[in-house]
Amino acid sequence: MSTPILRQLQGPAHTRIYSYGAARGENFVPNDDLVGPIDSSDEWIRQRTGIVTRVRANKETDAIDLATTAAREAVQKSGVAPEDIDAVIVATISNPKQTPSASAIVADRIGANPAAAYDLNAACAGFAYGVGQADALVRAGLAKHVVVVGAEKLSDVVDPTDRSISFLLGDGAGAVVVGPSDTPGIGPTIWGSDGSKADAVGMNATLTDFRDGVAAWPTLRQEGPTVFRWAVWEMVKVARQAIEAAGIEPADLAAFVPHQANMRIIDEFAKQLGLPETVVIGRDIETTGNTSAASIPLATHRLLEEHPELSGGLALQIGFGAGLVFGAQVVVLP
Repeated sequence: MSTPILRQLQGPAHTRIYSYGAARGENFVPNDDLVGPIDSSDEWIRQRTGIVTRVRANKETDAIDLATTAAREAVQKSGVAPEDIDAVIVATISNPKQTPSASAIVADRIGANPAAAYDLNAACAGFAYGVGQADALVRAGLAKHVVVVGAEKLSDVVDPTDRSISFLLGDGAGAVVVGPSDTPGIGPTIWGSDGSKADAVGMNATLTDFRDGVAAWPTLRQEGPTVFRWAVWEMVKVARQAIEAAGIEPADLAAFVPHQANMRIIDEFAKQLGLPETVVIGRDIETTGNTSAASIPLATHRLLEEHPELSGGLALQIGFGAGLVFGAQVVVLP
């Protein structure tokens, strides 16, 4: 007896981002509120990071709440009915529970049941990973419309006495809806990892260490100089690969939206890429802080509000962080 040939799905040739949504923590926290425990100053933080203030959420607000608000706005602006969302992907490192997934709860809250739902943990590259996966899911025919959210409540994992990263971090969520397109709207994703540098940035303890009383509540730490060098020198190569894979030149870009890690990294990035002055650069970090997986969609959401003329233009986005992991692609702005 011959084995039957399985039927396989086939989706549309192209995808695009339909819309963006955003949610930021309810409270602005200026540098002066944080400098005491780290024996620092407002001037030092501004010079080193470009941050003037950051947003942090109320104690009762969690990453799932932020993700829901951002996803709801993105769906509303997309013109896609919630029940026509086939998958929800939430990129986060701050889901308050190991399980269930934040994405399943978000899907239910926005009216997308019974959409497929899963979380992904790629830290500050999570949103770029999610967009790459949504693009692949739609073109493979596994979903028609996908919500991708980057959501973080990093204030839950901050040690206020830590000088390496605590003053950088904020809370927020950014979301997009990805669906079919008549023309290519999402370029090839360049992604990868280097686990040999896993100790450069991440949690300083495990939950089992905390349970067993051998460590305090786990918080984020980083080796600042190591991360800075890697971000500037190695990630510029990845950004160039994404531009080349998309078949464009830097001068074709309307916008550049890197992960909002540090203003000095953003400035050096733009310099190394040789971007012309016509390219608008996302600099959301000044008033939002570093929101990890949420930083790219939050910065893009703000860019589109402040520069509506960018609509229809090309944007290079690149995320990089704990893992170490990285992801980049060129997208058409909705």
